[in-house]
Amino acid sequence: MTPLKNQAIQIALTGDWHKAIALNQEILLEDPKDIDTLNRLAFAYTIIGNTKEAKETYQRVLEIDSANPIALKNLKRLGLTGAKTKPALHIATNMFLEESGKTKIVTLVNTAPSQMIKTLQMGQLLYLCIKRSKIFVQDEQKQFVGMLPDDIGRRLITFLEGGNVYESYVKSAHDHEVIIFIKEVERAKKFKNQPSFLFGEKTKLALSVSKKNQDSDEE
Repeated sequence: MTPLKNQAIQIALTGDWHKAIALNQEILLEDPKDIDTLNRLAFAYTIIGNTKEAKETYQRVLEIDSANPIALKNLKRLGLTGAKTKPALHIATNMFLEESGKTKIVTLVNTAPSQMIKTLQMGQLLYLCIKRSKIFVQDEQKQFVGMLPDDIGRRLITFLEGGNVYESYVKSAHDHEVIIFIKEVERAKKFKNQPSFLFGEKTKLALSVSKKNQDSDEE
């Protein structure tokens, strides 16, 4: 990935969509058929409300790759086909703003096949679903995306079943890796003083266990 492409992605993560548009347009001056950049540009147009430019840019993608899943899915969301689908994009400038105890960046495990992963886009709304004592992550069409690691999943199940509410979004998706951003949006009264996420939980546990073992050896 070129430095300019990486910069365009990082700027989008901060919510500066106008600057992201300018950077993606600059990349396209060198390679007008760069599909990834065209999709990022169309997405940025969507976020700022420029639907006309977004549709035209996605159509440029389809002229290059008629089966491109990102362009097809987003054109459908934009209503080009007349389909009435619920928007799955809920972008704000502070979308990925981290708050201690309330947010967590998580790499999913047991992810879906790469064909499905390719349809995901940064900022896409995902859904957490409890199944078989685990948390499955699904898209708006209830397609399986991946699972939360067991340690995080077990903790969130308690909070979800107790009334906490969370939102989750795609932060990045490449091949078989999906990284999501989870945010606590409502905390149940009984969890008033309990954070959803503990920083360094595993480390503290490991230190505690090690200390116990050390104490046992000394006895």
